Amino acid sequence: MVVDMSVKIAGVEFPNPVIAASGTYGNGECYTDLYPLSKLGGISCKGMTIEPKLGNPPPRIAESYSGILNSVGLQNIGVHGFVEYYLPTLKEEGNVIIANVAGATIDDYVAAAEVLDASDVDMIELNISCPNVKQGGASWGISREGAASVTSAVRRATKKPLIVKLTPNVTDITEIAKAAEAEGADCVSLINTLLGMRIDVKTRRPILKNNMGGLSGPAVFPVAVRMVWQCYKAVKIPIIGMGGISTAEDAIEMMLAGASAVQMGTAIFTDPYSPLKVIDGIEEYMEENEIKSLSEIVGQVQPW
Repeated sequence: MVVDMSVKIAGVEFPNPVIAASGTYGNGECYTDLYPLSKLGGISCKGMTIEPKLGNPPPRIAESYSGILNSVGLQNIGVHGFVEYYLPTLKEEGNVIIANVAGATIDDYVAAAEVLDASDVDMIELNISCPNVKQGGASWGISREGAASVTSAVRRATKKPLIVKLTPNVTDITEIAKAAEAEGADCVSLINTLLGMRIDVKTRRPILKNNMGGLSGPAVFPVAVRMVWQCYKAVKIPIIGMGGISTAEDAIEMMLAGASAVQMGTAIFTDPYSPLKVIDGIEEYMEENEIKSLSEIVGQVQPW
């Protein structure tokens, strides 16, 4: 049977539901020799700030059980560099391009969004896990007020479809999702990394120079599924699910919980072809179960 793998989110049509997650795929430049990037549903580009950043000092990536810890610190060439250098090539590949934006102040987010609003990116994804320097370094995304303020400001600065990427390091993620929705977000994506730490028992120092880092990979998958399910019940806007997805079964599970599409990250480090395998696996599942459209499985988990 013929199955429809396409997904529409905030008016943007993805050829399939598998998106490369921000920070794990660069800006696609390392993968063009392996396969056409157009095979993916889309690419969420490496997180960018209004000005270039060098990132944190090494070591800034370390393996952990069923995942990795990272504290890269948003190393990037800045929004202007991205638009000038990477975006033209990405558009030639024929992808849906999501620009992931970070900032230390609302003005930073707004300035980046204004540049991207005049560009050819398809969507903007707000990384609200960044420290708010005017609030003592607490993440924008840990309170309703923080999430609402940055979402509202960026919504006024751009007409591009707006995704707000949520941090799991909160008491109730549904409250943050509802705040983003109320201030004009077209979609939420979740989860970003869980805050973690490892210590070298020989040196008695943290493995990461920044002491703590974000945990990603299969270890966080059950947490991600739970939070996607909770948010699906709490908001009406679409959800892009992520966090430890490695297989087609993982992606389908996330969609059953309520995700309209998924992002893959850490799995790509061990197998750069893993997104293509997941796409093929979803298609096989749909054919075997006579599912014509992905909309038939989104949010269709049957709780006890």
